[in-house]
Amino acid sequence: MRIDIITVLPEMLKSSLNCSILKRAQEKDLVEIHVHNLRNYSLDKHRRVDDYPFGGQAGMVLQCEPIDRAITALKLQRDYDEVIYTSPDGETFSQPLANRLSLCENLIILCGHYKGIDYRIREHLITKEISIGDYVLTGGELAAAVMADAIVRLIPGAIGDEQSALSDSFQDNLLAPPVYTRPSDYKGWKVPDILLSGHEANIRDWELQQSMERTQLLRPDLLE
Repeated sequence: MRIDIITVLPEMLKSSLNCSILKRAQEKDLVEIHVHNLRNYSLDKHRRVDDYPFGGQAGMVLQCEPIDRAITALKLQRDYDEVIYTSPDGETFSQPLANRLSLCENLIILCGHYKGIDYRIREHLITKEISIGDYVLTGGELAAAVMADAIVRLIPGAIGDEQSALSDSFQDNLLAPPVYTRPSDYKGWKVPDILLSGHEANIRDWELQQSMERTQLLRPDLLE
């Protein structure tokens, strides 16, 4: 898989994309993640990529030309499954969506910034708009990092124990069951006996029951 991220603040992505599972997945050649500075595609002598919006609204808007030049340059080198724009009014990012995107070969993620991007880019070049929640960030860089992390960890080989990813919260529209580790008794706080029984079938049944109860209590909307 290859993920190309277009941004006006590449420095915001350096640490998050080069740590932990993301770092190891790149070292194993399971994924390539490339960050592109949008200013490099500006024809302005000051590398400006934004301007005031028509209509007198407050704020600044990312211009058509540098975005078009960046996406076009990437598309000349390979085909992309999706050109994603990080937008607060996009489809809410979810585990099922991360699952689908993890099956793609090539993705572009365009990070929004300021007041947003010229709407013509959204009309003509963007294939999917994604939001990570009902709030507004300074820019889409953190959202892009969140999506990249959620997608890459699903690629076979990215996690040492692939069953771990399959048992994550939301994989079956259920929250994950409680997990415990040594010691089994800490300050009188004890691990449930079933987990110490060694009876795998009973443990799996207990985990499913716990997942259903926790989902009903904390996220009943998932059961709908």
